[in-house]
Amino acid sequence: MREAGTALASGGQGAKLVPVKPNLPFPRALLLLFLASPLAAAGPASHWPLARDTRNAVPGAPHGETSNLSFAPDGSVGPHARFDGRAAQVRIPASPALTIGQSDFTLTLRVHTAAELDDDLGDLVSHYDSGTRTGFTLALRHASGVTHSQPNHRQLQFGIDAGSEPEFRDEGRPGTAIFGQSMAVHAGSLYVGTCESGPNGTGRVFRYLGPGRWEDCGAPDRANSITAMTVWNGHLVVGSGKYRLGGSALKESENPHLGGRIYRHLGGQSWELIRHFPAMESVGGLLVHRGALHVGSLYRPAAFWRGTTDGRWEELSVPGGKRVEALASFNGQIWATGYDEGHVYRREVAGWTDLGRVGEPENTQTYAFTVHAGRLQVATWRTGKVFEWDGAAWLDRGRLGSELEVMGMMVHNGALYAGTLPLAQLYRHEGGGDWRLLRQLDTTPDVQYRRVWTMAEYQGRLFATTLPSGHVWSLRAGATVSWDHELPSGWRHIAAQREGDTLRLWVDGEKVAESRRPGAERFNLSHAGPWKIGAGPGDFFNGGLADVRYYRRALGADEIRAIAREPR
Repeated sequence: MREAGTALASGGQGAKLVPVKPNLPFPRALLLLFLASPLAAAGPASHWPLARDTRNAVPGAPHGETSNLSFAPDGSVGPHARFDGRAAQVRIPASPALTIGQSDFTLTLRVHTAAELDDDLGDLVSHYDSGTRTGFTLALRHASGVTHSQPNHRQLQFGIDAGSEPEFRDEGRPGTAIFGQSMAVHAGSLYVGTCESGPNGTGRVFRYLGPGRWEDCGAPDRANSITAMTVWNGHLVVGSGKYRLGGSALKESENPHLGGRIYRHLGGQSWELIRHFPAMESVGGLLVHRGALHVGSLYRPAAFWRGTTDGRWEELSVPGGKRVEALASFNGQIWATGYDEGHVYRREVAGWTDLGRVGEPENTQTYAFTVHAGRLQVATWRTGKVFEWDGAAWLDRGRLGSELEVMGMMVHNGALYAGTLPLAQLYRHEGGGDWRLLRQLDTTPDVQYRRVWTMAEYQGRLFATTLPSGHVWSLRAGATVSWDHELPSGWRHIAAQREGDTLRLWVDGEKVAESRRPGAERFNLSHAGPWKIGAGPGDFFNGGLADVRYYRRALGADEIRAIAREPR
């Protein structure tokens, strides 16, 4: 018989006695007794089946609180919760059962995504405090509207942080680029499309091989820039253009060739022409929305085209004859920034809706989108501010230092980052209208404008291109890992794990990614905020979830494989 005031705990040599405070209320004491038992050490500390409700299947562990959630009936895939990508989520209040601290842990869950998307996929599970940048995020990113590109596609990302400061790395200059105008991740690789100057300067595509190393994938077109990138029908797809360097206060390119063409990458330096738009000097934004490729024109005349997988092309209207620049999928619709006025437009079934001028009258252009905490953010010229759409109006989220323009923006490991002109500075959003300058990425002397142009996430790092040095920079905040492939649609089993200073990801029982950051084992992830399923610092999740489990240890590979193979 055990002495009063003790409980069993598992250890490497069997069970041992640990003290229990005698004045705890009975339910809390019972919970701590369970958490200290060998049974709890082996099984999940929390388990939300999400079959018909958000109750926790582990005795004494916290249940979830639903918001805008629906449940699918029994079927061939089993019951599950449906998340609408707009507001649906499960919030779990803070509990001793969910306290992580510096401990190892494993998350497992079943995820369903559609084959054709019209929204960011969003956050799967998170426990993150934005004020202190503490906690973890597990997400599926399907980023769009990052200046002219759609850089990340169905990418699985997992990160932890405890208020650490980011580390920067100069990734070198792809070829003789004056800047990288486009970026995208596809099939495990990061690609950059360059803009070149000089009479023989031709836009090229490069594949990242590591710091300072870039593989030349050829020049698809004779124009001076590869202006946009996305992934469509399993191929890297790029747009070409004659970029007017005078818009960046640089000497104009002497290359006379116009762009306006779309190509798909066939591997190596081989490219295949998909479509030529003769009236288009430069391709602007590229976006895959509901399976169709959408193409905007960077320069006048304004144009907007849609291509389908069977090879049909249709010219669509433009809002009031205005050019659309950055294109994003958000909450089921296409959103576009304005190159002729500081407005944002949303495409409805019957055409475009003008959502009005963003901010002050000085804003004459809007440049890029991203989604932060479930709301769409837009970047502006000429006030250097970011604005947020609240469903009815544009809310001022503050100016980035004294800068004039905000360009590429992305959420990386829970925090919102944005790049600027004229000093090519990188900022991090600190809440409200506050932004913190982290670093100037381009220090080229004797030029009027320097830009941080576009961004992408790759190998757990945030990459950004710069003008006019042509260098690419990356940063890592906290400890992060990503699977740089498109997650196949349908039902998948996903596992994310922290073990000491190492993070791992599994898909369908197989390990797909691993990343180590020395010192990460000291990150204390505890804070007083709730856990969230289907929500977090990025977007609300859009798809189906079931069988969410949290283990207070690093499961072995065989254990994860066995869980993935369990019948529904």
